[in-house]
Amino acid sequence: MLQGDTVRLKCHFKTFDGKSVDPTDVKLTIYNNKKEQLEQIPLDDTNRLDVGVYFHDYVPASGLSEFIFEFAGSVQEKPILSRGKVEVKFNQ
Repeated sequence: MLQGDTVRLKCHFKTFDGKSVDPTDVKLTIYNNKKEQLEQIPLDDTNRLDVGVYFHDYVPASGLSEFIFEFAGSVQEKPILSRGKVEVKFNQ
């Protein structure tokens, strides 16, 4: 992704046996490459594409060379999460 671009962050929550599941209290947390939290964004049904599939269109802060994103929630009172990393490049 190029700096200043919007990136669609997406995850698919599944049980251990591979069934899609909708967690409660879904949040997206953004971390810098030092694993310091930059922001936390609560998600709702407008961020849900299908059972267990959530997204957020994110524009990273200027100056970030990469960031880590974490989708997290709860299923039957147990935590569930998915993480990924995005590298930000400058326009050449």
